[in-house]
Amino acid sequence: MYIISTKELLINEEIHEKEVRVIGADGEQLGVMSSDEALAKAEQDELDLVLIAPQGNPPVCRIMDYGKYRFEQSKREKEARKNQKQAELKEIQMSLNIDTNDFNTKVNQATKFLKNGDKVRVKIRFRRARELSHMNLSEELMSKFMEACAEYGASEKPAKLEGKNYMAVLAPKTAATGKKAKNNADE
Repeated sequence: MYIISTKELLINEEIHEKEVRVIGADGEQLGVMSSDEALAKAEQDELDLVLIAPQGNPPVCRIMDYGKYRFEQSKREKEARKNQKQAELKEIQMSLNIDTNDFNTKVNQATKFLKNGDKVRVKIRFRRARELSHMNLSEELMSKFMEACAEYGASEKPAKLEGKNYMAVLAPKTAATGKKAKNNADE
């Protein structure tokens, strides 16, 4: 089926094929006939003749209300766009000397974001230059954070130092797993 917004279908007098296979308004096969006969049949029913499969041998036309078809098609496309969810990138910032309860709060936020299907950027900020000399502490903190969130997400790529920030991006585990978790929570 063609997507209306990118390619218009040929209708009525625009069809210049000698012979076409015709499908009636209620889906029955009317057989192969000349395009003039098919157009006359469509006009008799006060509908349009629409070329739906030009690559067929002979090409396939359908008798339908083209305006109604376009309206329903645009309605379906609009509904599909509305149902799409864009994964957002949420950010969680920590410092190198974070306390246990603060750490647990950040982990809970990250798991909530991951359950919701969003990506999470975990950033450890180095406020002073002397903190940069303790990279092993930041690596330990990041691995501890990754382990705490491992049930709901996994790292897209290894953590790296960018300026005064040590960052990693967590992506949610497959959406199917999240749906199963929601179903189990509902029960």
